[in-house]
Amino acid sequence: MTATLLGIAGSLRRNSFNRTLLTAAGHELPSGARLVTWDGLAGVPPFDEDAEDGPVPPAVAALRAAIAGADALLVATPEYNGSVPGALKNALDWASRPYGASALSGRRAAVIGAGPGPNGAADAQADLRRVLTRAGAEVVAGPLPVPEAFRAFDEHGRLLDPALRAGLAALLGDLRGPVAAEAAA
Repeated sequence: MTATLLGIAGSLRRNSFNRTLLTAAGHELPSGARLVTWDGLAGVPPFDEDAEDGPVPPAVAALRAAIAGADALLVATPEYNGSVPGALKNALDWASRPYGASALSGRRAAVIGAGPGPNGAADAQADLRRVLTRAGAEVVAGPLPVPEAFRAFDEHGRLLDPALRAGLAALLGDLRGPVAAEAAA
């Protein structure tokens, strides 16, 4: 059985380093796994508890369904002002609701990130791991910081550094690991 990993890039930019990092993840997938990227981040409205009682906004429903339909979640985050981008945090706030029935509850997740500086979005990854854990996700593996992202990828979106490639492959194997065992049972 094939495990579906849902990839979410925390940047709205079409050609962002973190979208490219998800492409790199696609090159390093373990056998029996497939990566599906969710690109609806820009359509998620600001989280508003008052809106929870009404119809769920379509982009929020799509996000929740994508998370619920995946075996695991892979989030690639940039770092804005030392933390998680607002649009990504907002989407995760929506995904964490309703309380007690969150799409994130019990969902295996891993966090990776790329940035132009020397820390590879490490601070944002730490914050994002905390947010996902608080929302009920089971955060495994990682983080995986990719520093100096402007020179980290080849023209096909593959990581150039063999150690980073191996680290990404190991992280994806850890993320997929129990899913394979559950599918075989």
